[in-house]
Amino acid sequence: MTPVLERFLRYVRFDTQSNESSETYPSTASQRVLLRTLADELEALGAADVTMDEHGYVTATVPATSSKPGIPTIGFIAHVDTSPEMPGAAVKPLVHPRYDGRDIVLPDDQTAVLRCADNPALAERVGDDIVTASGTTLLGADNKAGVAEIVTAVEHLLAHPEIPHGTIRVAFTPDEEVGRGTKYFDVAAFGAHCAYTMDGGERGDLEWESFSADAMTVAFVGFNTHPGYAKGRMVNAIKAAAAFVDSLPADGLSPETTTDREGFVHPYAIQAGVDRTSVRFIVRDFDTAGLKAKEDLLASLATKAVVRFPRIRVEISIEEQYRNMREVLDRHPAIVDHAREAIRRAGLTVRERPIRGGTDGSRLSFMGLPTPNIFAGEHNFHSRLEWVSVQDMEKAVEVIVHLARVWEERS
Repeated sequence: MTPVLERFLRYVRFDTQSNESSETYPSTASQRVLLRTLADELEALGAADVTMDEHGYVTATVPATSSKPGIPTIGFIAHVDTSPEMPGAAVKPLVHPRYDGRDIVLPDDQTAVLRCADNPALAERVGDDIVTASGTTLLGADNKAGVAEIVTAVEHLLAHPEIPHGTIRVAFTPDEEVGRGTKYFDVAAFGAHCAYTMDGGERGDLEWESFSADAMTVAFVGFNTHPGYAKGRMVNAIKAAAAFVDSLPADGLSPETTTDREGFVHPYAIQAGVDRTSVRFIVRDFDTAGLKAKEDLLASLATKAVVRFPRIRVEISIEEQYRNMREVLDRHPAIVDHAREAIRRAGLTVRERPIRGGTDGSRLSFMGLPTPNIFAGEHNFHSRLEWVSVQDMEKAVEVIVHLARVWEERS
């Protein structure tokens, strides 16, 4: 069993789901258990400056082996939490050795079938060792594959001081899946010129452009009273909200109708009551200015819905989530160029595409730490059909090591 696989199989057994409704940080105490384990493991490997702060962030240093002056400190980051959208406790990881191209039926739920025909990336991994969950939970490759890859690269670099590199910082964070992964991240204390999140998909992927993102809540305020005596008095906010949702474009502007560089508006949660019904949206566009146009459209549709229910009042709130990291990374081309070279040195073809989502790097880039995203081998995120190739994880470890060398050579 390779070191990266052994670590991955251990880490996914930790229940580290984050919780959007929690007011604590991290949002779940269980995340701290894995974070503490990682800190202890890094110390045992011989990493320097290992800390776990009050917020749960674990950081450590791989000291420089090169005496060459002026080598920038670089960082590698991964998050430990898993998505709250799918059960994440009692994960039972299964290794399917030397995948033969046939559909994989997951044993704990025979309806959970990983079909080769539906997963082109899986078809490319025939002959690899594929890891899945058992059918009733997610796997947690997002982002424990990245965690395992970084720790394994740290182990390799510490064991091979003959590899020339500058100072390397690593960080493991909580709550990325609920949009709070960088809430208390201390960029100045981390002390890196740039960083790379290991949180991407297919082998060779390099992502340095993300959505810009806002959260928008449209609330309809009515009036509730006893339904037996409601004539002329009750104002049903649920009906106004239903009319509003029904007015959303059916043939576009939604996740299920857009691809590539198209943005969308996505209603993903409703809190419904006669007195007040709130519809929560995520709004996405690669052009930050495009967010405003989409938000104006939603506001207009809400106003039209209220016209049909004249005693309803509408309230709108917008919260900035993150912005397109390209706005920062375009000013630091070497950060992306060095990653391209590292991927090539691992014998891979570089695949560059915009992220139809965001990573911690989206926020960190605007906090002063330019941070593109490198593949970790994750597939079918937030799903019972999540999977990862062991060979992809091994290649990601290679890329981390090569990237450390590239920065030393080109400084």
